[in-house]
Amino acid sequence: MNLDRFPRVDLGGRPTPLHPAPRLGEALGLPNLLLKRDDVHPLGQGGNKLRKLEFLLGAAIEAGVDTVITFGALQTNHGRQTAAACAKLGLRCELVLTAKVPRDGEAYEQSGNVLLDHLFGANVHVCRDGEETGKTYDRLITEAAAEGREVATFPVGGSDAVGALGYVAAAREIAGQLADRGVTKARLVVPHASGGTSAGLLAGTADLDWLTLDVACVSHPVDEALDNLADLTTAVSALLGTEPPSLEGLRIDDRAIGPGYGIPTVGTWDAVRLFGRTEGIALDPVYTGKVAATLVDWAAEGHFAADEHVVFLHTGGSPGLYGYAPEFTGTVRG
Repeated sequence: MNLDRFPRVDLGGRPTPLHPAPRLGEALGLPNLLLKRDDVHPLGQGGNKLRKLEFLLGAAIEAGVDTVITFGALQTNHGRQTAAACAKLGLRCELVLTAKVPRDGEAYEQSGNVLLDHLFGANVHVCRDGEETGKTYDRLITEAAAEGREVATFPVGGSDAVGALGYVAAAREIAGQLADRGVTKARLVVPHASGGTSAGLLAGTADLDWLTLDVACVSHPVDEALDNLADLTTAVSALLGTEPPSLEGLRIDDRAIGPGYGIPTVGTWDAVRLFGRTEGIALDPVYTGKVAATLVDWAAEGHFAADEHVVFLHTGGSPGLYGYAPEFTGTVRG
């Protein structure tokens, strides 16, 4: 797959580390557990959206854009990373955030990603609901047109066909790192939320029968996630000129969603603590914590062979942990 024909900006930080997690692996009974650290990046506190933004911003800059508008929940990781990338590239960033997670309080409303959005110079617009979000977006488009600014609008999570190219590239990076370790068969545990990460990885590994994906849903139930994956893998494959990968037989699990997006379960907090106390690694309770909880359940249920190489994709998001500080403090035991 030749990605050189697609406009791309270099945001640095690649390749991200791939390293063993022996103490975590011992706790889970997975002696060949590896962590792919997409949270380790010099820009904007890291995270998976930066890979998508390399292609989204590449296309935007080629089109002469000077303003980026994007969307998300109040503690959006995508918004924070978009703000950081725009700061680096000298672009205006408008974040239209919807208070769709039933949480409030100073920690959630002012710390974590929200604090960083402002630090990176984004204009932050907090909306009560979808109706206000739409009106705010229309106003920003009208103002930009009146001021002669060229706008690019990025979807939630940066998850469209262009954004998914970031994880097509990441699939090849991971495959190369595993090959360098002499690994000839592996299973990659990944999240599904807006879908760009998992769709890009599915398209990028379609011709690699030795690298299998297991998908943990963190916001949408399995039926909705599969529809989303089908749409996105078809779209990114069309860009690449390849056949869309089959989703038949894909292991996909939505048990960790719990009451809903952005609402951590007891299992989520247990998994966050486990990663922290065995490997010194911070997860967030919205994305990576829920994927980790699914990994814990899968390991306990014997879904992995004893000698299987299992790669946990750490997609970042740790700044969001601070938004949940009061709840986390209340769950700490021992």
